[in-house]
Amino acid sequence: MKFTVIVAGCLLGIWCAAAQADADLVGLAQGRAVFQFGAGGKTRVLRDGESAEGVKLIRATAESAVVEVDGQRKTIALGSDRLSGGGSGKAARVTLAADGQGHFFSTGYINGASVRFLVDTGASLVSMSVADAKKLGINYLAGEKGMSMTANGVARAYRVKLESVTVGDVRLNNVDASVGEANMPFVLLGMSFLSRMEIHQEGTDLTLTKRF
Repeated sequence: MKFTVIVAGCLLGIWCAAAQADADLVGLAQGRAVFQFGAGGKTRVLRDGESAEGVKLIRATAESAVVEVDGQRKTIALGSDRLSGGGSGKAARVTLAADGQGHFFSTGYINGASVRFLVDTGASLVSMSVADAKKLGINYLAGEKGMSMTANGVARAYRVKLESVTVGDVRLNNVDASVGEANMPFVLLGMSFLSRMEIHQEGTDLTLTKRF
């Protein structure tokens, strides 16, 4: 199985001219994965936690491996998933690691601009503050007015449509969102995004696989 590792921010969707490092996943075992870097390059055995050529092996089993490239985690398997989207025709997915409090954070993009997400299955929509909307250039005042419940009570909110929401290799278009007047330290990745995912949690890892 061949996959392409894109370094220096390319994996996150940022244009760059850096060269891509090709690698083949050629073997799997519990706690170990075998990679071949470059065309006819050196074969390396990585154990859980080890890195080579910009690829870090987080965890390997006999069926699949979780790798990290440029801060983003992906689950790959022999003969199936590709690390990068690249029009392979296979389902896009991203694997997130829980922090010390069990929360899943990720850097992603809204309409091509970088944001910090917190996965929140309790939020019906992707939700952000007015300050975030202004930074992203979203004309929230043209959205449908309403009210939303926050930790500090009821606040005015505006329902808008986002052109795109991207987390890792997963990109969705035309995503419903809410812009609230309450302060928020990050953007909530709510069910208007998550309902279009297959969600699987194993230990401290959460994998989101695009369904449609």
